[in-house]
Amino acid sequence: MRAGAARTRQRGISFIGLLFVGVVLACVGVVAAQLVPTVIEYQAIKKAAQRATAGTTVPEVRSLFDRAQAIDDFSAISGKDLEVQKQGDKMVVSFAYDKQIHLAGPAWLLMKYAGRTD
Repeated sequence: MRAGAARTRQRGISFIGLLFVGVVLACVGVVAAQLVPTVIEYQAIKKAAQRATAGTTVPEVRSLFDRAQAIDDFSAISGKDLEVQKQGDKMVVSFAYDKQIHLAGPAWLLMKYAGRTD
């Protein structure tokens, strides 16, 4: 076989392609590293709202939520931001809030979180 014929059969990624894939993966990793804490905070808020449904009045529900907020240490919303309704014999807590993640320059990623206890 000639040397030129052997090279045409080689397959794989070039160095430039490898650099491109590395940069794309790094960018995705940076965004994911900023996104994960907001998802964890959402789960803590949802858990606090679920705990707050043990209250029997709207001020008591908000107070229970604020206590859970102090324990779980989140700051996106507080008890006054909750929408509390009584359906039948149980309290239903709804909430919604936005989180913004700065990407680069004028680019932002807006995350809209909403939840409801049932």
